[in-house]
Amino acid sequence: MTARRHFGPFFLACHRPGLALLALAAALALAGCGRNDGRDESLARQAPPPAPMQAAAGYGGGMAMKESRVAGTGAAPSAQDSPLQRFLAVRQDLNVEVPAEQLADVFGKVRDLCGTLKCELLSSSLQRETPQQPGNAMLEMRVEPADVERLLGGLAGMANVVSHTTTSEDKTAEVIDVEARIRNRTEFRDSLRAMLRDSVTKRTMADLLSIQRTLSDTQAELDAIATQRKVLAQETSKQQIQIQFTPKRALVSNGDGYSPLRHALRNAGLVLAESVGALITSIAALLPWLVLVVLPLGWLARVLWRRRRSEMARGPR
Repeated sequence: MTARRHFGPFFLACHRPGLALLALAAALALAGCGRNDGRDESLARQAPPPAPMQAAAGYGGGMAMKESRVAGTGAAPSAQDSPLQRFLAVRQDLNVEVPAEQLADVFGKVRDLCGTLKCELLSSSLQRETPQQPGNAMLEMRVEPADVERLLGGLAGMANVVSHTTTSEDKTAEVIDVEARIRNRTEFRDSLRAMLRDSVTKRTMADLLSIQRTLSDTQAELDAIATQRKVLAQETSKQQIQIQFTPKRALVSNGDGYSPLRHALRNAGLVLAESVGALITSIAALLPWLVLVVLPLGWLARVLWRRRRSEMARGPR
C-alpha cells in the first residue's frame, strides 16, 4: 500500500503516456523561452558603434553642412571674410615760424604741452640767436592719435605753421609675420619644456643637455622677437611728430622806399673794410717775395748803374 502511494505518479504516467509527453513538451518550451529571452536581452543591450565610425559620420555631416552653407544664399561669413586690421606708422613734419625774440619761449611752451598729453619726447634742441647766425629749435615726439589735434591746436596758437607734411608706412605684413613667429616659437618652447618634464621617457644626459640648449636658444630668440613687436607697437600705436622752429624773417619790398643808392651808401663802410682787408692780405702775401727777390734785384741794378756812370765819366782812353 505504501509502495503504491510513492510510485503513484510514475504508474500514472505509465498508464497515461499522453499526459507525460505533454508535461515534457511544456517544460522544454519554458526552458527555451528563458534562453531566448536572455539572448534577446543581450542583443538589445549591444554596444553602440565604435568611436572612429561615429567620428567619421560626424565629420561627413559637418562637411555636408559646410558645403550646403556655401551653396545656399544665406551663408554665414567666415573669419577670412572679415576686414584685415592694418598697422600704419604715421609721421608728421612741421616747420613753424616765430618772432626771433620769442623762439625760446614758444619752444618751451610746446615742450611743456607735450608733458601734459599722452606724448613721449624723443629729442629736443635749442640754439639761441647770435650775431653770426639766427636761432633755431627742434622737437621730436611720439603722440597718441587722440592727443594729436590738441598738440597741433596749441602749436597753431603760438606759431605760424609754414609747412606741414604727413607720411604713413604700412607695417601690416611685418606685424603679422612677427606675431606668427612669436606663436610658433612659443609652441616650440612649450614642447621643449614638456619634454624636460617628461619622466616616463628614458633619455640620456646628452639628450637632456641638447634639449636644454635648444630651449635656451629658443627663449632668447623669442625675447628678441617680442622686443621687435614692442617697437612695432610703438611705431603703429603713436604718431611721430617733428617740429622745426625758425625765426620769422622780415621781407622788404620796393614799395617801402627801397633805393639802390641808399643801399649802396649803407653798405659803403662794409665794402671799404673788405677792400682794405683784401689789400692787407695781398701785402702780407707779397712781403716775403719782396724781401727775397725785389730788394736784391734793386741793389744789383743800382751797382751796375753806378759802374756804368763811372765808365762814362772817364771816357775812352
